[in-house]
Amino acid sequence: MALLTQKISRCSPLMKTSIIVSCTKQLRKQSIKTWTLSPEQLGFPLFSHYRKCCQPVLKYSRSLPLGNHVSCCCSSTDLIPSPENKSLSLVNTLENEVGPNIDMNTMPRDLEDALPSSALEEISEDEALQILAKPPLPFESFTLQNYVDRSETLQKLVLLGVDLSKVEQRPGAGQLLLKLDFEKDIRKILLFLKDVGVEDKQLGAFLTRNPYILKEDVQDLETRIAYLISKKFNKEAIARMVSKAPYLLLFSVERLDNRLGFFQKELGLNTQKTRDLVTRLPRLLTGSLEIIKENLKVYELELGFTLNEVRHIVHRIPKNLSINKKKLTETFDYLHNIMGIPHKLIVNFPQVFNSKLLRIKERHMFLTFLGRAQYDPKEPSYISLEQLVALPDDVFCVEVAKAEVQDFENFLKTL
Repeated sequence: MALLTQKISRCSPLMKTSIIVSCTKQLRKQSIKTWTLSPEQLGFPLFSHYRKCCQPVLKYSRSLPLGNHVSCCCSSTDLIPSPENKSLSLVNTLENEVGPNIDMNTMPRDLEDALPSSALEEISEDEALQILAKPPLPFESFTLQNYVDRSETLQKLVLLGVDLSKVEQRPGAGQLLLKLDFEKDIRKILLFLKDVGVEDKQLGAFLTRNPYILKEDVQDLETRIAYLISKKFNKEAIARMVSKAPYLLLFSVERLDNRLGFFQKELGLNTQKTRDLVTRLPRLLTGSLEIIKENLKVYELELGFTLNEVRHIVHRIPKNLSINKKKLTETFDYLHNIMGIPHKLIVNFPQVFNSKLLRIKERHMFLTFLGRAQYDPKEPSYISLEQLVALPDDVFCVEVAKAEVQDFENFLKTL
C-alpha cells in the first residue's frame, strides 16, 4: 500500500503538467492575437527578480480577456505550478507575489483592442489597400515643394503670399525656412514689420525678397529703426524705405551711418536733402557704392557736368545715380553731339537719361525729315526734351510733329 501511494505521488506532478499542456493546446486553437508587452506596460509593478523569471514566459504567451481579468497561459513548460499552487492563471500568481497594490478591477474589459497587432499577422488585400504610407522626406532636394505638405511653417508662409519658388533660389534661404518655427521665430518678425509700417499685403513680397530677416534678432532691428528716427526720418519715410528696400534692416547702424555720410559728402548735400534723396530711392543705401562712384566720375569727367549740375540731376531723378554707364554715355552723346542740345537743357530735364535711345532717334529723325527739329528755346517752334520723349505717339504726331500717325509709321518703315 505504501509502495502504491509513493508511485501515485510521483506521477501527480506529471499529471498536472499534462493538464497544463492540454489547456495550452486548446487555447492555441482559438484566434487570439499575440502580444509582446512587458508586465510593466500592463500595469504590473514587478520586482527585478520576478521580471527576470517572467520575461521569457510572456514573450511566448497569449492573452485572453475574461471579464475584469486577463488570463495569461504559457506555451512553455518552464512555468509549472508547484503543488501548493494549483491555479493555471498567471494573474492569480501575480496577485499573490506582488501584493495588494494592484487593483485588477481597473484593468480594461477589452484589452484586445488596446494591444498592438503583430507585425507578422496576415491581413487581407482590402485591408492592405486601405493602408496609406506617406513617402519619406528626402535628405536633399533642389526645391521646397517636397516639404510643403508636411511643414506647417511653409504652408503659412504660402498663405501669407511668399513665393517659395523665388526664395529657394537665394543661397541658404530654403534651409533657413525649414529650420524655423512659425509661431516661435516668424510671428515676432511679422509683428515688428507691421509696427514699422509695412502693410499686410506687402508682407509676402517683403519676405520673398528678403527671407534672411527671419534670422535677425528683434532687438537689433529695433536698434536700427531707432537710429533712423534719431536722424529725423519720420514714420512715413521709414515705412517707405523699409518697404522699398527690404535689405535695409540687415544693415548695421554703423553701415547705415557710413552710407548716409557718403551721399552727403560726395554730393555736397545738406541733411534735409540727403534724407529726401534716400527716402525717394531707398535702394541707394543698400546697393553697390562702386556703381555710384563710377557714375559720379562719368558725369563730371566724361560728360562735362559741373558738381552743381550733377547735384541738380540727382536731386530731380535719384535713379540717375545708379544708371547703366553705357546707356548714360550713349544717350548723352546723341543728345549733345548729334542733336546739339547743351548741358543746361539736359539738366532741366534729366528724365531723358531714362528714356529709350531708340525712341529719341526715331522722333528726332522724323522731325528732321519734316523740318521741325528745333531745340533752341530762343527760336520759334521750340521743342523741349519733355515733348520729345514723354508724349505718346499719337499726341506727339498731332501736337509736336503736326502730322498724322500713319505718316510717322510709314516713315519708321523706311529706317
